[in-house]
Amino acid sequence: MGFSTDQRQARRYLLKLLGGGALATLAGPAAGVGPAAHAQTAVKTRARIVIAGAGAAGLSMAARLARALDGATIDLIDARKDHYYQPGFTLVGGGIKPASYVVSDTADYVPAGVNWTQETVVEIDPEARQVTTQSGKQFAYDFLVVATGMELAYDKIEGMSPELIGQHGIGSIYNGPEAARATWQAMSRFADEGGRGVFTRPDTEMKCAGAPIKYTFIADDHLVRQGTKNKAEIAYCANNDALFSVPIVSEKVRMLFEERQIGTHYSHVLHGIDPGRRRLTFKTLGGMQEQDYDFVHVVPPMRAPEVIRNSPLPVQDGAWADQGWMQVDRGTLRHERYPNVFGVGDIAGVPKGKTAASVKWQVPVVVDHLVAEVAGRDSDALYTGYTSCPLITRLGRAMLVEFDYNDNLVPSFPGVIAPLEELWVSWVMKTMALKPTYVAMLRGRA
Repeated sequence: MGFSTDQRQARRYLLKLLGGGALATLAGPAAGVGPAAHAQTAVKTRARIVIAGAGAAGLSMAARLARALDGATIDLIDARKDHYYQPGFTLVGGGIKPASYVVSDTADYVPAGVNWTQETVVEIDPEARQVTTQSGKQFAYDFLVVATGMELAYDKIEGMSPELIGQHGIGSIYNGPEAARATWQAMSRFADEGGRGVFTRPDTEMKCAGAPIKYTFIADDHLVRQGTKNKAEIAYCANNDALFSVPIVSEKVRMLFEERQIGTHYSHVLHGIDPGRRRLTFKTLGGMQEQDYDFVHVVPPMRAPEVIRNSPLPVQDGAWADQGWMQVDRGTLRHERYPNVFGVGDIAGVPKGKTAASVKWQVPVVVDHLVAEVAGRDSDALYTGYTSCPLITRLGRAMLVEFDYNDNLVPSFPGVIAPLEELWVSWVMKTMALKPTYVAMLRGRA
């Protein structure tokens, strides 16, 4: 099948970008970081640095700090042997990529000179400047970088557990590669047969808040391609009175949902599930409401891991207090009560930024502030809330939505890729170009 004119133009442009070495820009604009976040000459130091967590944020931190500091002791602590490319979970759940696409070895990304302890951190004592692992090992630190990610709280939904994913018409792409694969199998049966599909979004902060919308669009397009759209009903249940945190994007999604006859239920939060009866219970402004389903995509509530929730590090009051996010300055990501502690990635209690693309711009800021303190200088590097969401709207089309703390759209390619247009080139970026950028980020090169 040949390319259309716009596809050929987009393909030529993308190849030009890749050939010109601009792949690293695909995860966000340079405006996401303050002017002082730049490569540093290695600083000699005997500082002890502990990085709790070896996901995207922790590995990126380790790689950059190993280059920026000469003589530091850098301990990376995490029990995970497998590394998951989480932005690919939607692709696996959509039947676009195999489960193996998102799995690699953590060991492949641990830089030389960094000590990786394959255990879980069970206690953080910022007063004593010490962390403890499950075997009782204790690590004293001068600086602590918390990159533990977040926890999926399936148990907060009555009747739901991860073991149900792939059974009784239940899907949930968030719970790892095999869960995403099982979700694809369940959704594929729904696309073949039709019925009522329900897509949820929790009433908590969450990683990649655009993913529930992407997956709704993907399921709808599979129905169209299977010729079963006229035998199906799709309902998207929003947790509040909007579809997306950025108003202009929310309105665009609303228009697309209306155009594709995707029903929207506002202020509907999944409370319980009865798998045997295929019935859902939602908390709504008018009280509890039940809905039947043939396929449901469950996005669980999310919160900080227990080790953070039980430490002095979380936000103390307000809307986030019960979720345990770290109380950090939103510009520097430095803890507001413990200045030698930083929070980076999903764990950071900031109003935007729970995406892999955000990590790309958070990590250099934290590194610059930490290295500046070691070197006895100041840093004016700031994280401005950059968040990227390649929002798939159908197979072969996506919108490259990028925004900041103030809900401003901050496109990487202004005048070339319109952020609210469904484009083939944005689809190619999501499905082909972003993973190499992600790997480069893990190695501290993007």
